[in-house]
Parts: sequence; C-alpha cells; structure tokens
Amino acid sequence: MILTVTLNPSIDVSYPLDSLTIDGVNRISEVSKTPGGKGLNVSRVLQQLGGDLVTTGFIGGQFGDFIRHELDQINLKHDYQNIDGQTRTCIAILHDGGKQTEILESGPEISAQDSQAFKNKFADLAEQASTITMSGSLPKGLAKDYYNDLIKIGQDAGARVLLDTSGQTLTTAVNHPVKPYLIKPNEEEVKAITGSELDLADPESIKSALTDPSLDEIDWLVVSLGKDGAVAKVDDHFYQVTIPTVQAVNPVGSGDSTIAGFAKALDDGKPADEVLKTGMTCGVLNAMSSKTGDIDPDQFDEIYSQVEVEDL
Repeated sequence: MILTVTLNPSIDVSYPLDSLTIDGVNRISEVSKTPGGKGLNVSRVLQQLGGDLVTTGFIGGQFGDFIRHELDQINLKHDYQNIDGQTRTCIAILHDGGKQTEILESGPEISAQDSQAFKNKFADLAEQASTITMSGSLPKGLAKDYYNDLIKIGQDAGARVLLDTSGQTLTTAVNHPVKPYLIKPNEEEVKAITGSELDLADPESIKSALTDPSLDEIDWLVVSLGKDGAVAKVDDHFYQVTIPTVQAVNPVGSGDSTIAGFAKALDDGKPADEVLKTGMTCGVLNAMSSKTGDIDPDQFDEIYSQVEVEDL
C-alpha cells in the first residue's frame, strides 16, 4: 500500500475571468472547488495509475468535511486526523489570457495534542505501507523537523519515504540525520542546499553538486528542470532524462504527478530507468490536462515511449 501525506491540505477554488478589475467588482459565472494540496494531487494520480493507496493529514471544520465528501465521491481512501481549526482555502483567479493570481491562506495552527495524535495515527498507517509520500508545506504549530520525525517512523516501519517540499522545510529535512529516500528539488533548491551551481552543459558539474556531503544517504536525487526534463542520482549512478515537447494546458501539479509516478513504479519494484520514465511521463500528462493532479491513462504508453533516460 502507498500512503500519501498532506499536512496542510486546502480547498482549491478557481475563478476564471476574461479580465481582472482591481479595486472594483468582478462577477464570476462559474467556479471550481476541489480538494487541494500537493499530496492530494499525488493521490489522485496514483488512483488513476491503479495504485492501492490511503491519504492522510490534518483536516478540520466544514472545509475538512468537504474534502472527505469529495474523496468519498471518487472512492479515494482516507484516514485523517481531525483538528479544531478550519482547513484552509486557496484561490486562483485565471484572467487576461493566461495570467494567474493566487490568494493562499497559511492554514490552521496545529496544537501539540493534535501533532502527537497524528504521529500515533501515522505510525499505525505506516505499518501497512511499503511506500510513503509526503508533500507540501508544514502548517503552523509543527516543529521545523516534523517531517523528519515522520520519516523516522516510516523507516522504522520498513517503508521508503519520498519527500516533496521546498524552501527552508526542504533544507531542514535534508540537513537532519534522518534522511528521506527520495527528494525532487529544482536547480535553485540544489544551490541553496549545497552552495553549488548546476551547469547543465557540464556533466561533471552536475555530479559534483549531487555528491555534496549534505545529500549523502539520500538514495534518490531527482533535480527537476521543467520542460528540460531532469537529472538524477540513484545510489551511485547518474541519469539525464529528456521529455517530449507537448502543448501545455495547465502545468500546475506536474511535480506532484511526477512524484505519484515515482511512488507507483518504486512500489512495483521497477528498475531505476523505468521509475524515472514513469514519473516524468505522469508529469507531462498532467501538463496536458486542464485539471490539476490529473492524467489520462489512455495516453500513458504514447508519452512513456517518448521519454528518454540516458547515463550521464
């Protein structure tokens, strides 16, 4: 079983407008409301891939009830920790021919009691999991190394743990003695962690950055390069991944979809090149969809055949 973790989920609200009027009234004729958060994007794609999964995290209030209801509607298994606070809302205003303005709530503050209660729940769920994904930001109230506490619990239960977060949360997790199995930083995050620039034209520069001592003991390092694919270090082996050029409709959630592909292929025991191809295929498919955290399984084989993995 794959366990997906979203500690700071949201209801994602999308407002399409021909143009956005500042300091005036904007009337909306249609609105989309969906359960959001990086881990829920991972969960939806895993379900589309046929994965056996459970999703967990903190939810509360009427918006938490909405998330439960929506997941029940698509038969996506969940086991959440209830909190007294209200699950956050994140608003995206799509306007003026492709522009996107976002208003993101920070989310509820997690009490010490709920923090510990979730660790207990997570430990029970981890015993049933072979692969765990953890995605997104930490809500207020949690220790900066809370992810590392969860990673330790997951590892003690025998699961591999994939961590997809950013900024200081990622740096803290990487510099901790307890390391995740896989991370997926971008170029800027690699520089922030290691202090090294990635010269993509120079394989030795890439290898030097990815063998920085701060990244020791992380089995899988996949550096996301957007439309240029990725470079990866798997144990002591280095790879260059190229992806096909497609008409991108909505790239939001492509990184989450990539994590879903990695998790499914790793859980299925696939070799490294197939894991990389599966993850990158899912990222491309998400970019081709108008929805976030969504792929068309019928197009999987076509895109998969165009993803190339080469030794670096």
